Amino acid sequence: MRRTALLVSAALLTSLLPLAVARAADDPPPVPVDRFEGEVPFANPPAGGLFTWGSDTDDPPTLRLSSRDDAPEGDQVLSGTYDISGYGGFTHDFAFAEPAHDWSAHRGIRLWWEGQDNGKKVALELKDGGANGEASELWTTSFTDDFTGWKQIEIPFTDFAYRTDYQPVGGIDHVLGLTQMWGYAVTLPVGAPGQFAMDGVELYGRADQSLRASVLTDSAVYPVKEGGTATVKVTLATTGSAPIDEPVTVAYETTGGSASTSDYTPLKGEFTFPAGTASGTTRTVRVHTLKDKTAAEAAETVPLKLTVTGAKAPAETPQVVIDAHGLPYLNSKLPVRKRVADLLSRMSLAEKTGQMTQAERGAVGTGADITADDLGSLLSGGGSTPTPNTPAAWAKMIDSFQLRARATRFQIPLVYGVDAVHGHNNLVGATVMPHNIGIGATRDPALAQRTGAVTAAEVRATGIPWDFAPCLCVTRDERWGRSYESFGEDPALVESMETVVQGLQGARDGRDLKDDDKVLATAKHFVGDGGTAYGSSTTGTYTIDQGVTTVTRQQLEAIHLAPYRTAVDRGVGTVMPSYSSLDIVGDGRGPVKMHARADMINGVLKDKLGFDGFVISDWNGIDQIPGDYASDVRTSVNAGVDMVMAPYAYKDFHTALVAEVRAGRVSEKRIDDAVSRILTQKFKLGLFEKPYADTSGASKIGSAGHRAVARQAAAESQVLLKNSGGVLPLKKSQKVYVAGSNADDIGNQSGGWTVTWQGASGDITPGATILEAMRRNSAQLTYSKDASAPTAGHDVGVVVVGEAPYAEGVGDVGNGNDLELSAADRAAVDKVCAAMKCAVLIVSGRPQLIGDRLGGIDALVASWLPGTEGDGVADVLYGRRAFTGRLPVTWPRSEAQLPINVGDPTYDPQFPYGWGLTTLTKVPEGGVATLTALGAAAGAAERAGADDRGRALVEKARLIVQQKAGPRMTAAVAAPFADAEHLLLTGRYGEAVRKLTQAYRAA
Repeated sequence: MRRTALLVSAALLTSLLPLAVARAADDPPPVPVDRFEGEVPFANPPAGGLFTWGSDTDDPPTLRLSSRDDAPEGDQVLSGTYDISGYGGFTHDFAFAEPAHDWSAHRGIRLWWEGQDNGKKVALELKDGGANGEASELWTTSFTDDFTGWKQIEIPFTDFAYRTDYQPVGGIDHVLGLTQMWGYAVTLPVGAPGQFAMDGVELYGRADQSLRASVLTDSAVYPVKEGGTATVKVTLATTGSAPIDEPVTVAYETTGGSASTSDYTPLKGEFTFPAGTASGTTRTVRVHTLKDKTAAEAAETVPLKLTVTGAKAPAETPQVVIDAHGLPYLNSKLPVRKRVADLLSRMSLAEKTGQMTQAERGAVGTGADITADDLGSLLSGGGSTPTPNTPAAWAKMIDSFQLRARATRFQIPLVYGVDAVHGHNNLVGATVMPHNIGIGATRDPALAQRTGAVTAAEVRATGIPWDFAPCLCVTRDERWGRSYESFGEDPALVESMETVVQGLQGARDGRDLKDDDKVLATAKHFVGDGGTAYGSSTTGTYTIDQGVTTVTRQQLEAIHLAPYRTAVDRGVGTVMPSYSSLDIVGDGRGPVKMHARADMINGVLKDKLGFDGFVISDWNGIDQIPGDYASDVRTSVNAGVDMVMAPYAYKDFHTALVAEVRAGRVSEKRIDDAVSRILTQKFKLGLFEKPYADTSGASKIGSAGHRAVARQAAAESQVLLKNSGGVLPLKKSQKVYVAGSNADDIGNQSGGWTVTWQGASGDITPGATILEAMRRNSAQLTYSKDASAPTAGHDVGVVVVGEAPYAEGVGDVGNGNDLELSAADRAAVDKVCAAMKCAVLIVSGRPQLIGDRLGGIDALVASWLPGTEGDGVADVLYGRRAFTGRLPVTWPRSEAQLPINVGDPTYDPQFPYGWGLTTLTKVPEGGVATLTALGAAAGAAERAGADDRGRALVEKARLIVQQKAGPRMTAAVAAPFADAEHLLLTGRYGEAVRKLTQAYRAA
């Protein structure tokens, strides 16, 4: 039936309705939002239009405008198909450059939907207030597709609820104001393929005051010391800040809760906001608490019930909380172990299992479940940030969550975690360090510690006391999308860089954790995540990440476990198991998910290595254990996992764990052990004394001092692989031609895990691109990204190429990625290097295959992912600093060689592990004779324990070999050269020089 026929039918029906219904004719006429006749384009913000979105590449629906004879409105409808595993839908955003729309005169919104009778819920969201459609409050409701054919879905605005996740911090005003509307979104059902069609989105009816006015309180929780007074501010808020037309009455009463009337003065009363009251008017209600004769008590609650007439009431009943007091665990002078024992003895099973539960900030909304479920921890996943993404907003958000924990019986503070893996990388404007692969290239443990200290200071200044870093993986295959998270392929190199743990945590005994510039560190991913075999992953389209590591027990100990022994010795506070499976040759078990390996978590980590911190699972990591959910919970906790990261399934985990304990399948002793470990770290962090953010260090976030550390790290991470004719360093007077995809892209040079999980190309955070830094050092510079500008008249070319951002298995080779330069980058290299002397910089998370192009390149630099401080790269390009970086991984000739690592029986790379030319000093002369003398001196230094001298002697020998070997790299040179680097890192200086002498003779 067409729209005209429907309208005729509606008119006939109206004439038959009673007068009360016919009064709806006084309503304003409907106002079209979308007719889907082509008036709204398919476009992405900031342009106005329709666009799709989803949790991964498969989840966004298809959209099209389809001509339909049965279209309820006009000739076309919006239709599409979907097959969503995570989440997906579409949005109509109004153009950011145009004024927001005013919907405040209407009762609600309606649309035509073609039912499929699938019983699924379809969510509809409105975008209200804020700067634009992607920085607005979200208000949501849903309808059920339990019909067939076209049906007009009519939804009054009063049905929409404030969506508590993915919001500007604390919301804008928590009022569906309707005067600044930026569009709407439709979230489609998940779990099964489907199709949909909709038409005729429009506004209908006349608004009433109960929609336009709301009563709000300034908080949901009001902690107060016993005997103190809680002040509750009650505010009237209206759409468009207009005065109210009719009076609004608020009745209040203290009722219910865990406190008795001997703990507070009961209160009951009423006040009225009269007609004409301005929006923003506030009244105050004071609740007086009393000091009773009990010297020690848990926290007690006094709900303040509000009954509102003439406006919307607050979403929650505010609670006054009389703080816990007098209990031994609150005494900061007692030893931590005594405080833990006292608190643990008072807790119920539900409270204990709550401490073992970690939820995602986006899942808990404004945080009511923190109180209801006694949650012990929250996290921000990659890209899960407040809006605006500022230090103040982070602190405000986290404090709001900590406030919820104050309403629990023992007021146990949350421990909030974040993946700050190369600086506080989720925060726009933070100091972004080189990724770990670049830090490994520096060979500078002291600098690694300083980068950790900067990261800790910036993270803690936003209210976050826990960092899911460092990754202690030993990367063994560059096809792995996480390669850049590793310090390198040699466990000795990884161990040497673990000074970062002290940078993050401070003293090994944890005494510095309470400081405002230190955070709890996490050694991850235990154990063997860097050794997974290509093709072994069963996660989606991943090829290697989360796959199977097959090793002998000796290989496990020597390669993958060694860094964790060092981390435990350094006092690391938490450890995270790997998604991957471990297959120990000869144990008869086959591949077993690490989250289920009690022999490794309980047996090796806790018992053998003596780890006394707590084990936190990875994101939904227990879900990959075979079996049902109850089995996953039981197996992981019994294996030694102390806290489970169940981002959106936290209620399911909490419920399941309680049930497993009550059924006797998880012992209360295991629960007590886990909770004791968690509480110990919370006490060490000083959270019981100072649960809220200390933002005194916020002014240093992204400061010149912090960026200077990142700049030094970027400079020291640059590895000079080739330098024919001394092309580098550049001279300021030279006319420089710059090209390539990564020369002027802060997102590409920062990589994944920057602002969002996967990272992104473009100007995503403040910093200096390599091009911008080069301009500050060059008198004459031409930039042409694709090398299309004329090349004549230039002295030297610099082509900056490499990868675009990715993270984890999304970056696996074979999952839409390879190790080849893009066609555009190859063309830029070929054109520039054919026209002039050239230096090629490879900005990437792993080696890229250069192949036959190496001969045409004069200078080659592995720049890794240097972060936001491109000036560090320019410092070595222009000789302000010398090149000193060395390869943390082997640089292969071809993908067919992978995996290729130091110590392999067959080893013939393009550049060996440890290779790195320098512009620091002249190469010693004398050849074999000099090497022989250096070897003798290095052996003596080793015996004397003179490590600095031993390292310096090996460095001299290395320079001699590199000068002779140059571009004539053979297997006979590469193998002993790489072996020497490993020997150097393990303190065997004399043997390292002997290996270098062997390489020299073969060159």
